[in-house]
Amino acid sequence: MTIKNYPGSPYPLGATWDREGVNFALFSENATKVELCLYKSSEDETEYDVINMTERTHHIWHTYLPEAKPGLLYAFRVSGPYEPQNGHRFNPNKVLLDPYAKAITRTIEWHDSLFGYKLGDPDEDFSFSETDSAPYIPKCVVVDPTFDWEGVKMPKIPYHKTIIYETHVKGFTKLHPEIPEDIRGTYAALGHPVTIKYLQDLGITAIELMPVHHFINDRHLAEKGLYNYWGYNTIGYFAPDVRYASSGTHGDQVVEFKEMVKALHKAGIEVILDVVYNHTAEGNQMGPTLSFRGIDNAGYYRLTQDQRYYMDYTGTGNTLNANLPQVLRLIMDSLRYWILEMHVDGFRFDLAATLARELHEVDQLSAFFDIIHQDPVISQVKLIAEPWDIGEGGYQVGNFPPGWGEWNGKYRDCIRDYWRGADSMLAEFAERFTGSSDLYRDDYRSPTASINFITAHDGFTLNDLVSYNHKRNSENGEDNNDGESHNRSWNCGVEGPTDDQEVLELRAKQKRNFLTTLFLSQGVPMLVAGDEISRTQKGNNNAYCQDNEISWVNWQDADKDLLGFTQKLVKFCKHHPVFNRRGWFIGQPIKGGKLKDIAWFLPEGNEMTEENWCHDFAKSLGVYMNGRGLHAKGLKGEQVVDDSFYVIFNAHYEPLKYKLPPKKYGEVWYKVIDTDTGMMDKKGEKFSYSKTVEVAPRSVVVLQQPKNDAPSA
Repeated sequence: MTIKNYPGSPYPLGATWDREGVNFALFSENATKVELCLYKSSEDETEYDVINMTERTHHIWHTYLPEAKPGLLYAFRVSGPYEPQNGHRFNPNKVLLDPYAKAITRTIEWHDSLFGYKLGDPDEDFSFSETDSAPYIPKCVVVDPTFDWEGVKMPKIPYHKTIIYETHVKGFTKLHPEIPEDIRGTYAALGHPVTIKYLQDLGITAIELMPVHHFINDRHLAEKGLYNYWGYNTIGYFAPDVRYASSGTHGDQVVEFKEMVKALHKAGIEVILDVVYNHTAEGNQMGPTLSFRGIDNAGYYRLTQDQRYYMDYTGTGNTLNANLPQVLRLIMDSLRYWILEMHVDGFRFDLAATLARELHEVDQLSAFFDIIHQDPVISQVKLIAEPWDIGEGGYQVGNFPPGWGEWNGKYRDCIRDYWRGADSMLAEFAERFTGSSDLYRDDYRSPTASINFITAHDGFTLNDLVSYNHKRNSENGEDNNDGESHNRSWNCGVEGPTDDQEVLELRAKQKRNFLTTLFLSQGVPMLVAGDEISRTQKGNNNAYCQDNEISWVNWQDADKDLLGFTQKLVKFCKHHPVFNRRGWFIGQPIKGGKLKDIAWFLPEGNEMTEENWCHDFAKSLGVYMNGRGLHAKGLKGEQVVDDSFYVIFNAHYEPLKYKLPPKKYGEVWYKVIDTDTGMMDKKGEKFSYSKTVEVAPRSVVVLQQPKNDAPSA
């Protein structure tokens, strides 16, 4: 059977339905032959038709099938030299996924035929496999892009009003008793009214989804009975992963993803994707041939001088070569697709320092950032960097260009050290609390460049951070050698679970301390799903391969007290612009007045001096935040003013007495937060100026001065 075909067009790349037929286009600079293979089912061992794509424009092979429709299953076979030493690994016996596929039917079934060489051959990857991989690899799907968004717009929430919730599509809803069982763990479950109400009650403005691009479960994990749960192993940069679809696998996953986004947007919640453009799932020279490697290995990857091998800045075996025009185009086309077609609101770039490498050094002005900066679509959404990779010079916190937010690893480390009582300078704590101006101010960036977090998917949960001194990763199958060993954690006196009520109360207080510090800090707070209900991974700080109860949110054992505290805390901070400033503190008297916008105090009620900042044994400080010193205007040009606040941090193991500032800072203060008791009150205990407030060991006290009672600035 031969399907009628026309020359077609080199653009757009991938498979594009125009209501009359489908255009197919594939980039390969070094190929000698490209075949479009058509299938009746995902498991077909042979194609029912093969079209030789003879048309070639600017290294793009293309053809047009006038009778093709959405739902058609396809893949490619690509011929060319098999010369690993020269960077070429073409093998027409291997069926290849389209890098631009909008949907992929299923996951791969591991088999030796998926490798371009003969496994076990003495010549290793220099050998050539003639076994057909068609039965074991999923197929690509032609999709219908039409969708009714019903006029729902992207929320476009400004950074200074953003609260990010990092979560996993499956893990967040898999055990939720109020969500229908048949959709738990899917896109549909995330868009379910129960989920949305929970997020709204919590005060979340954006969910940051761990990878949803179609990914591969590593063979070595599958053989151990484990699973790549996190998904940082992408093979399809345009395809929502089929595992999270409840509705179907032949393009239905695209519609379900869009329905999820629409539902969240209706609720005013943005969707940010964690994306992995630094490497692919094909691994090093001993990895499988699934897509890019077989299409044009030298045209996609960074190779060493001996082109048999790959540069590995990611720890995964390979690195995509973002210096090459076709790779940059792939990344930009993917980003634009998710914005324009799928309506996502931003991206968090995994190991983003890798994308900044021009040759080997990290260059913040690399072509990748230049292109994004000028792109009228991509530059307008939220762009967040994980500002490091594992290569030399890869730790780049503070070095990304204006317009980017960064996961602030220095914030995480400092705040953890402070609350576990480690020797650390108060100066750094103050710097992190006020937005990390030392990292971002000189580049004309604002405090919102700092994405503040205490925990992330990688590492201890908040509950485990205060319950374990040491990781417990034995179930990962690597003899507890994987995962970070220096966690800056403190178990509060007992390792792991305990019935000791005193220890449990201290742990509960420490969790409140961390959350209160996070949400009071300048910058964009990021909360990890489940931290607000004391989710535990039983000490596993690297649960990337645990697709089970270790990783899933356990709703049945939810800590309702902590949840209630967190809900009130988030609502409180969102209501007060003092805690989500758009600009930096100046530390100088406000124009026309005598009071500074911020001032720091010792327990005796005196302002801190330069010498005080340098004591590493100091465990406490008080900070005055002037509600009339926001230097900001509202939507209609009005001056933004707020109540003033006095926040006292005490990381010492003994109580401290803090004398309140003198009268010029305000006559009356009300206690509104006390992490020692979990108290959250709109107008609690009243204190007069210069009076003494006793602050319990290891706790935070927040005092509020209503703006109507405040002195003139």
